[in-house]
Amino acid sequence: MSTKSMFKREEICLGNIAFSPSRTTIETAFYGNNVRKVLDLKEAYHMARKSPGTITLDMPVYKPEEIGLPEDAKILLFNDGETVGRFAGARVILGEKDVVEADYAAILREAVYKTRYKKMLHTQAYIGLDQDFIIKANLLVPETYENTLYNWLLNFQYINDFYNKMYEESRPVGNEPDIYILSDPDWTDERYPNGLAYFDPEHNCAALLGLRYFGEHKKGTLTLAWGVANRNGYASCHGGLKRMVRKDGKKHVMGVFGLSGSGKSTLTHAKHEGKYDVTVLHDDAYIISTENGSSVALEPSYFDKTQDYPLTSGDNKYLITMQNCGATIDSEGKLVPVTEDIRNGNGRAIKSKLWAANRVDKLEEPINTIVWLMKDHSLPPVVKIEDPVLASVMGACLATKRTTAEKLLKGVDKDALVFEPYANPFRTYALKDDYYKFKALFEERGVACYIINTGHFLDRKIPKEVTIDIIEQIVDETAQFKDFGNYKGLKTVDVEGFVPDFNDKDYIDLLQNSIENRINFLNSLKEFKGGRDQLPDEALAALEGLLK
Repeated sequence: MSTKSMFKREEICLGNIAFSPSRTTIETAFYGNNVRKVLDLKEAYHMARKSPGTITLDMPVYKPEEIGLPEDAKILLFNDGETVGRFAGARVILGEKDVVEADYAAILREAVYKTRYKKMLHTQAYIGLDQDFIIKANLLVPETYENTLYNWLLNFQYINDFYNKMYEESRPVGNEPDIYILSDPDWTDERYPNGLAYFDPEHNCAALLGLRYFGEHKKGTLTLAWGVANRNGYASCHGGLKRMVRKDGKKHVMGVFGLSGSGKSTLTHAKHEGKYDVTVLHDDAYIISTENGSSVALEPSYFDKTQDYPLTSGDNKYLITMQNCGATIDSEGKLVPVTEDIRNGNGRAIKSKLWAANRVDKLEEPINTIVWLMKDHSLPPVVKIEDPVLASVMGACLATKRTTAEKLLKGVDKDALVFEPYANPFRTYALKDDYYKFKALFEERGVACYIINTGHFLDRKIPKEVTIDIIEQIVDETAQFKDFGNYKGLKTVDVEGFVPDFNDKDYIDLLQNSIENRINFLNSLKEFKGGRDQLPDEALAALEGLLK
């Protein structure tokens, strides 16, 4: 499934999906005489290494030639300033209520005009790693942001003969044009003091203005790719997916959905002490076919937090680049990173595909289990949801807390419980699209659904060892599920120290309040964004049926 790069002259018209004021303004910037094309990953490495402010650590990249880098490649560290996370408030989506294209087209024209005074760098990559889904994306950044370009090529799939052949042999995806993203991190506008991330999802283009953080470029690209997938028969997934094969040969494919900091990477890469033959698809971005249940990874590498990986961690062997971490000289005179978020929150690194020994880019086997990772202190470590409607609704009301991966404005409570439907704040299409697709997986394909709480139950933190044990019980089919109080369609497992007391009025009030908050959230969608994300009546009815 490939996008379209070029059009016949008679196709270049207003009625074509490839052409809109926003799309045309952004794409045109790529053809200026101040633009240089950089497609070779080795060249991008050398450019990033020489870019002002880059720190070349005394740590070699593991098996660099296997991932397209020079044999002497070192880990590169580059740091941003004040902002070290994504800022949701910068995102403007064309198609949402009160977003007028003419207003933003003017801003885009001015932003593009000002790039004439800069030397710009154009690169390309593939998003999606299988013939079933592989689309082309373009990125334009100013000189001095070579690290952004290099990280983008590492995070997605850089152009090479193998993937060129795959792309050529894939079938076209309708009339979808290639993705185009314009980035100018130095852009300023007093109307947007924290930057502007503008998306025209129907025309596969975006402008990232005044935004340095690499995560904006990664998730901005995925925003558009997930939109393409949604329009063409896939459920777009922000989470991890892996296959576990038991000793008796039975296979279990499990997807865990959660925001950064929810444990999705930890759970995806858990080794399970050799109990299973584990195959990892990805820990952040993939898509599930609504036709046959197979899944495709969108990225080859991993953009992971460094918070939980001290310098001596064996996982650091697979680092390629690092962002927003400190550096120091060790006792051997080597220049090494300072991890564990000592410099700032949300230190990040790109790890190579080699981090997961049994990594694949596609799983033919249909998914068996979907897990909504939540941080809701009214819920025990695990709740099984047996009703397909309620299972999808709970995904739409996924409760969590903000993390250091996001930039929050002053006055915003980082510990407040928030709802992030399907753990995907990067959706540009109507929420009902996800609702119906996940409901179909539960209802028509028999996918099992669980909520796993990776935060606190009441005032007690749930250890990751408890969570991993629950996952293993699900895979081994040894979990002893019992009724979740009198709540129809919900079941749980008694975990010592985390057993809910349904005779405790305070607990029941807390749980009821959690359900009511979800009902209020769904009701708020009737007005939010002009009602674009309103769900069908059955969704609200499923939650109301839980109230006592």
